[in-house]
Amino acid sequence: MSYFLQGILSFAAAAGFGIIFNAPKKSLFYCGIVGMTGWLVYAYVDDLSQDPAKSSFAGAFTVAFVAHLMAKKFKMPMIIFSVAGIIPLVPGGSAYNAMRNVIEKDYSVAVEYGSVALIISGSIAMGLVFAEIITQLSVKVIGRLKVKP
Repeated sequence: MSYFLQGILSFAAAAGFGIIFNAPKKSLFYCGIVGMTGWLVYAYVDDLSQDPAKSSFAGAFTVAFVAHLMAKKFKMPMIIFSVAGIIPLVPGGSAYNAMRNVIEKDYSVAVEYGSVALIISGSIAMGLVFAEIITQLSVKVIGRLKVKP
């Protein structure tokens, strides 16, 4: 699938979940932009590395960073943009397949899918946290540089 089509679909998914999560109407377009940016970074890194953990980390890092920029620009909480923007990266297919295989009593396949979902979820969490830490540190450093003459 082309990056253009992936961008459109991820934009629609993130903006749609922004509606579901009752994000302010003026932020829905930007929620879609955040989700689209995160997904396109995910897709690009996945094409390069073929590793869903690295791809998810890069996508989540991008989502958190862009959400922080949008929050500053529009003077809104970051969570409005990051929650809707992270939705395209969530490993729902792997989690579904894990539960389906548990129901079918195919436990070895279920563990495989479950571990993939767990690793991807951990990568997403680490990407969000690292982006927040780096953003906070850079704000402090820039603030200290502005204070000194």
